Amino acid sequence: MSQRELTEITVVGDDDTGLVARVTSLLFERGINIEDLDQAVRDDLFRMTMRVDTAEMETTREALRDDLDDLGDDLGVDVRVRFPADRETRRVAVLVTKESHCLRRLCEAAAAGDLDAELSVVIGNHPDLQPVATEYGIPFHDVGDPDGNPDEDELLDLLERYDVDLVALARYMRILGPNVVFRYEGRIINVHPSLLPAFPGAKAYRQAKEAGVRIAGVTAHYVTTDLDQGPIIAQRAFNVPDGASVETLKERGQPLEAEVLLEAVRLHLADDIAVHRGRTELRDDAAEERDDPDGGYRLGMGPELDRATPDEPTDGPVARPTSGDD
Repeated sequence: MSQRELTEITVVGDDDTGLVARVTSLLFERGINIEDLDQAVRDDLFRMTMRVDTAEMETTREALRDDLDDLGDDLGVDVRVRFPADRETRRVAVLVTKESHCLRRLCEAAAAGDLDAELSVVIGNHPDLQPVATEYGIPFHDVGDPDGNPDEDELLDLLERYDVDLVALARYMRILGPNVVFRYEGRIINVHPSLLPAFPGAKAYRQAKEAGVRIAGVTAHYVTTDLDQGPIIAQRAFNVPDGASVETLKERGQPLEAEVLLEAVRLHLADDIAVHRGRTELRDDAAEERDDPDGGYRLGMGPELDRATPDEPTDGPVARPTSGDD
């Protein structure tokens, strides 16, 4: 049996009848088997993501791209095709606002050859972090107005121009609209300063302080159109001292934000993580690495937490009382 070659096809555009049938019919006619199909509608915007087996298709890659482009023009939708071996080195875009710690950590990893990808572009909704990008020789583009409101059409143009495979939100303080999220579904990773699902939305550290938590943390997750509810990839936690200020929580959390975002980006780039029913799972080979103390992934706290966690008492069978004399 030949090996499967799973290719991703994404269709985004105005919701209309017949879209799915037209695309699937084109694929069927070219001997392409659909392995997985997911679709959604948000704010009248339609998105369909398919993973199809192109190993034995009855056409060429170039012809398939052209046919899907023509169909997209006919239907008034955007159709994009990603073959599994389009390039050896993948390209990452980093979206930023004003906080530099996550961006700098990603830049350091890439400069050290520790990322297995190229940081192709930094895009901000403010110009503040251009000096960091320039320091590492990475192009910078500001897509925000004076109030930081981004031009998402310009953002999409830049992501397409730089042929981006993954978008990392390095403390990007704006909510991405469906027009962006749908086009990069499963390829946008955000870092949030709380142990999601606790304290979603803005001012998470302040929310944690006001709630009086004793343990706070940070989360890296895939972005969906539901704010801070995408599949969780990795988390880190830290103790909250008595009387800690919001600034103290930020000082403790920011290094962990940078660490957990880098870990999540590495996992994604290595294809070591899969999403199933809204939850992330390590693939088999990656799970073996995770159990290797010399080099595995660290999705949560380290093994020291396992050692400190008691294993008893737990609920077990309860003996029935007996009656009678001793």
